Amino acid sequence: MTRTIDITVPDLSGKRAVVTGASDGMGLGIAERLAAAGAEVVMPVRNLEKGERAAERIRRAAPGAAVSLRRLDLSSLESVAALGDTLRGEGDPIHLLVNNAGVMTPPDRQTTADGFELQFGTNHLGHFALTARLLPLLRAGRARVTSQVSVAARSGAVNWDDLNWEHGYRGQRAYSQSKIAFGLFGLELERRSRARGWGVTSNLAHPGVAPTSLLAARPELGRGRDTPQVRLIRWLSARGILLGTVATAKLPALMAATDPAAKPGALYGPSGPGHLGGPPAEQRLYPPLRSADEAARVWEVSERLTGIEVAA
Repeated sequence: MTRTIDITVPDLSGKRAVVTGASDGMGLGIAERLAAAGAEVVMPVRNLEKGERAAERIRRAAPGAAVSLRRLDLSSLESVAALGDTLRGEGDPIHLLVNNAGVMTPPDRQTTADGFELQFGTNHLGHFALTARLLPLLRAGRARVTSQVSVAARSGAVNWDDLNWEHGYRGQRAYSQSKIAFGLFGLELERRSRARGWGVTSNLAHPGVAPTSLLAARPELGRGRDTPQVRLIRWLSARGILLGTVATAKLPALMAATDPAAKPGALYGPSGPGHLGGPPAEQRLYPPLRSADEAARVWEVSERLTGIEVAA
C-alpha cells in the first residue's frame, strides 16, 4: 500500500528553495520534487562530487531543472557562516528552506569542529546558525521554513545539565535531544516571526521510520555495518509492513513545505499506526515540543553557543 502513496506539489515556478542533506536519501527526493515543480533548488552539500551526481540525477528526471550546489558542512559553524555570506552576496530571496540534513546515533561520542556533541551540533546548532544567517533572505522571500525532526522527539528531553553529553554519553538519547531541541527551535522561529513581523512561517515534519541513508552503515560515525535493527527495518519496509519507504518518507516534509494548507507551527508526519508509515498528515505536537518556555530557552542558548544574536 505504501508504494502508491503520494501528494501533489503545487507549481513552484519563480521560487528559490534551499534543501540541506540533498545529496542522497530523503533530501535528494525532496529536492527532486521541488525542482520538478519549477523551483530553483540550491543544494548545500559537504561532498561536492556526491552532490554533483545527485544534481545530475535531478536534471535527468526533470529536464531543464534549475539546480545548483553550494558547499556546506553543518558540523562547522565557519562553513555555515561562509554559506550564509555566499547566499546573502547573491542577494536572491529564499522562499523555501527545508532543514533536512542530519546524523544519527554514532556509538561513541564524537564532536563537531567547534567542540559540540556531533548530533546536537549538526542536527540542531548547525541548522539554527544556517537559518539565522539566511534570515534576511528568508524575510525577503516571506519564506516557509520546514525543519525535519524525528519520531525520536516524542520522548526524552533536552539534557540541560550536559548539553554536549560529556558524561554518560548515550547515542540514542543524544539523538533524541538533538531533535527535540531542533523542533523547539522551529516552533520558536514561528513565534518570533509572528511577534516581530518577519513574515517567515515555520513548521515541522518527520519521516516516520523507513530504511533511509540516515540508518545505513556509516564508517565515519563508527558504524561499520548495518545493525540488526536496520536490517529489520529494511525487511519490514520491503514488505509494506507498518513502516514507510524512502519514497514515502520524504512526503511529510514536502507537504509541510509546499502545501498551501499546511499550518505554521504544526507537525506533519505519516498517519499510519504509531506514525511510522502511511500517508502524510498533520499530527499533534509531541509532548517534549509543547513548552514555549523550553523553546525560548533553546533559542537563547543556541544564540550563545553559536555566537549569533538574531536581531529583532
